[in-house]
Amino acid sequence: MTPDDGPVPSASRLRHGRWLFALVPLVLVGGAFFWWQGSEGAEAPEGAPESASAPVSSAPREVARAPAERGGAAMAAESAPPSLLSPEAREREARRELWQKRLERAKRSLESYVAATRYPPESRPSREHPDQMELAEPERTRPLSPKAAEDGTSDVQLRLKQDKVFVVGDETVLFTVGCEDSRRAPRPCEVVSAMAHEADHLVDAGGVPGMPVTFVDSGQGGDAVAGDGMLTGRFQPSKQGFAMFSGTLRVDVRVRSGSLEDSAFFDVLYTPAPPATFTRRVREVVEAGSLDLYLSVQVRKAGRYVVSGRLDDEGGVPFASVSFNEELQEGAQEVKLNVFGKLIRDEAPTFPLTLRDVEGFLLKEMGDPDRELMVTLRGPVHTTREYSLQQFSPAEWRSPERDRYTNELEKDVMEAQKQLDAALSDTPEP
Repeated sequence: MTPDDGPVPSASRLRHGRWLFALVPLVLVGGAFFWWQGSEGAEAPEGAPESASAPVSSAPREVARAPAERGGAAMAAESAPPSLLSPEAREREARRELWQKRLERAKRSLESYVAATRYPPESRPSREHPDQMELAEPERTRPLSPKAAEDGTSDVQLRLKQDKVFVVGDETVLFTVGCEDSRRAPRPCEVVSAMAHEADHLVDAGGVPGMPVTFVDSGQGGDAVAGDGMLTGRFQPSKQGFAMFSGTLRVDVRVRSGSLEDSAFFDVLYTPAPPATFTRRVREVVEAGSLDLYLSVQVRKAGRYVVSGRLDDEGGVPFASVSFNEELQEGAQEVKLNVFGKLIRDEAPTFPLTLRDVEGFLLKEMGDPDRELMVTLRGPVHTTREYSLQQFSPAEWRSPERDRYTNELEKDVMEAQKQLDAALSDTPEP
């Protein structure tokens, strides 16, 4: 060994170092053993069951965590994919969705009913039934020969129109027949024959013999323009063999255009003598927040009468339809046509209003036809005075029936809300 390596240790010192080196592992093992025993004693005090140690240490953490978990259970159920939910959670979610939909449907039903009944049935805005704001004057088209149209060998169309559906007493009805192509260009047209008779569906039909009806294109007998290709037939039941008949009459026509020929028909409802007559006298009164128009009527047959009319504003724009449906006794009577106050306030028409095209009939409980017609008052019948909107009430219509239905619909909403609240509160325990 060189001097740079330092002094050589003695034998006794070497033996003392080996003993200390061997003692270190024993000290470390002993310390670990005593540390382990101490920790066991802290978790499970002496005399306590081993199984009680876990709840004692974890219970405070569970209590603190429970409110947060319960509060977020519904959100967790909503956000979790259905495939990850337990059967119980899926059932709760399905129940919640069911009552949510039922609540929405119940609310819509209530809102729709309240909105639809804010005005009475006999006083309605024109926009609800625009097709009823004019008297019936049916017009239709159809292929002259359906078979030829299907085969593509012809595009001739038959145009049919009548100026009345309801005919009373000595009134006449005009029928128009024309032929045209798909571009509405006129085509040659001829009415080969036309015959008026009782409608086939009537009981004992055929008791009155059929009568011919003449169609012309001469500018006479009701025809508007001579030689325009539109043929007009004039039919007056009281003078053409049906003076004592009451019910539906059908006019069958056979039409030819070139080599094509086929049949068509017109229907009218005829009453030989009206059960009541409008006198054209009208008085108007503002009462109970609404405008009432009273039409004078001379009643020949007592019973339930249905009367309807149309109202336009000052500019001729359709505003409302008004109607009457009540019993009338024989003699001089009045029919009240109510123009509801809230309808006036909501629609804000420009006064004066014009009542026009008033029609009515006696409703029959049995038989065919189910009515006896009154002569229609065509065109303007009455013009009202001028009023300000503030003279009319903004209150909605009320009736025992409306209140009853509204209450029932409100109960449906409350029940659905109650069930939904119960479904939302029914959340799983953590």
